Amino acid sequence: MRMTSGLALDEARLGFDTSSQMVYLHNDMAGFAANAVVVAAPGTRWAYSSPSTQLLARVIRNTVGGPEQALEFAWHELFNPLGMRNVTLEFDATGTLQGSSYMFASARDWARFGLLYLYDGMVGGRRILPEGWVEFSAKRTLATDYGAGFWTNRIDHEQTQNLVGLGMPRDAFFAFGNLGQIIAILPSQRLVIVRLGDAVDPIGEMRGLARLVSEVVSATQR
Repeated sequence: MRMTSGLALDEARLGFDTSSQMVYLHNDMAGFAANAVVVAAPGTRWAYSSPSTQLLARVIRNTVGGPEQALEFAWHELFNPLGMRNVTLEFDATGTLQGSSYMFASARDWARFGLLYLYDGMVGGRRILPEGWVEFSAKRTLATDYGAGFWTNRIDHEQTQNLVGLGMPRDAFFAFGNLGQIIAILPSQRLVIVRLGDAVDPIGEMRGLARLVSEVVSATQR
C-alpha cells in the first residue's frame, strides 16, 4: 500500500517501465511483479508502483479463494454496503483483479467511496474499515507526500506547501486516476469532491485540483 516493497518496480509512465510492461506484455501481472529484483530493504525506499498494488490483488484473490470469490468479496464487503451500484472491475488473464487500475464507476459511486474515508471507515453505523485505517491511509510514507493508497497533504513538503498556498486544506488527502480523475477527501470541511475529467498536463492537474477544491470550499461557506 505504501509503495515501499524494495522491488525494482518503479513507475515512470514512459511506456517502457516495469508498470507498462506488466500491464501490456504479461498475462500473469502479479507473477511478473513478484519476480522483480530486490533493490532495497522493504520499508526503506519509496517509489510509486502500480505493480506493488497488483501484488496485493493477488494476495486478496488467494486469501478469499479465487477470482469469483474475489468479485463476490468486493460486492459483499464494500460496494453493496456503500451503495455503489455502477462498478466494473477487470481481471488479468489468470483471474487476478487488475488492482493497479481498470476499476470503473460513476462519479456518485466514487463519491460514496470517498465518504467511507470521510466518515472514518463507517457506513450507516457499520464499521467497514478497521479502526485507525483511515488515519493510516492519510499518514505520510517516509519523507514523501504519499500515504497508503492516497496522496496526502499532511506533511511539510514542497508539493503540499504549493497546494496549501493554492487553497487546499492541510488535512486533505486524495486519490488520482490514470488520466487525472480525482477523489479529494477534506475532513475539516466535511466534503468529498470527485472529478472525472481528463488532465493532459501532469503539473496542471495539481493546480487544477487545488483550484477546484478552493472554489468548492468557498462556495459551500457562502
